Amino acid sequence: MPFEPGLVHTPLTPFAADRSIDFKLYGRMIDFHLRHGADALAVPMHVGESVSLTDDERRAVIKFAVEHAGKVPVIAHVSDAGTGIATALARFAQSSGAAAVIATTPYYWTPPPAMILEHFVQIGSAIDIPFFVLNAPDDMAGAKINAALALKLIQRLPNFAGLVDASLDWQFMIELLTDTGRARSDFTLLAGNELMVSASAIGARGLFSAVATIAPTLVRRLYDLCRAQKLFEARAAQEEVAALRQIVKPGSIAALKAAARIMGRDCGDPRPPLLPLDETAEKTLVADMAALPAFADEPRGW
Repeated sequence: MPFEPGLVHTPLTPFAADRSIDFKLYGRMIDFHLRHGADALAVPMHVGESVSLTDDERRAVIKFAVEHAGKVPVIAHVSDAGTGIATALARFAQSSGAAAVIATTPYYWTPPPAMILEHFVQIGSAIDIPFFVLNAPDDMAGAKINAALALKLIQRLPNFAGLVDASLDWQFMIELLTDTGRARSDFTLLAGNELMVSASAIGARGLFSAVATIAPTLVRRLYDLCRAQKLFEARAAQEEVAALRQIVKPGSIAALKAAARIMGRDCGDPRPPLLPLDETAEKTLVADMAALPAFADEPRGW
C-alpha cells in the first residue's frame, strides 16, 4: 500500500538549561503537533538540530517519538556523512517502529551522482519500510538530486517511495514527476517547505513544514486548500506563510525557537555552535509576528 505522509510537521528539539534533550518537554511538543494538524512527524530533521545530536541521541529521539506518537506515522531522518552510519540508523528506525525513513545527500563530501546513488541504495536496501530522499541543495553545498538519479533509484529500490523537494526548482519537479510517473505510478512528490501552491500545481501531494511549529492553523489551512486544488483560494494563506518564512529565515533555527517561545512554547535555545537571537533581534521578531493577521487564529502555549 503506498504511503502518503500528508502534512508532515518537523518538530524542534527542546533542550534543558544543561543542553541535554528535555524529553518531558519533547512529549508536550509532540502532543501539540498532533492536536494541531500533523498527519505525520519527521524527526529529527535539520530544523530539529539533527547534526548537533550524537548518534545515541538521534536514536533516542526517534524511539521516543515513535512511542509517544502512537498510531501517527513517524518518519525517521537518518542523513549522515557516512553511508554505514546512515544505514545503521535506518535499520534502527525500522526496528523501533518508524513508518518511513528519509535521507539527503552525504554531509561534507558533496559526492558526484554515482556515489550519491550508491549511498541511497545502501540505505534503502537495508530496510523494508518506505524510503524518501530529501533534495535540499541550498543546505548541502549544492549537492542535489536530478530526475535521472531518481529513475535509477526506482529501478534499484522497490521501497523508494518519493522525494521531498526543498530546491524550489519547478522545472526539475515537473521533469521528476513526468519521468517517475511512467516508472512508478505511486511515486510521491512532497514539498520540502511551505511554498505549497506552486508545488501543488506541479503535483506535490504532501508537505514538510517547520513553520507549523509556530503557526499550525495557517499551515493546515494552506495544505488543505492545496490538496483540494483550490489554488486561487489558497493564495491568501500562501502569502501569509511566505511572509512568516521571510521573518524567521534570517535567524534560522534560533528564530524558530524564539518564535516558539513568543507563542508560549519555550523549548530552550539552540545548541552551539548556533547562538540564540540577541535581545534586539527578538524584539524585532515579536513586532514582525504581531503585524501578521494570521497570528490572531494561532494557538498560544502548549
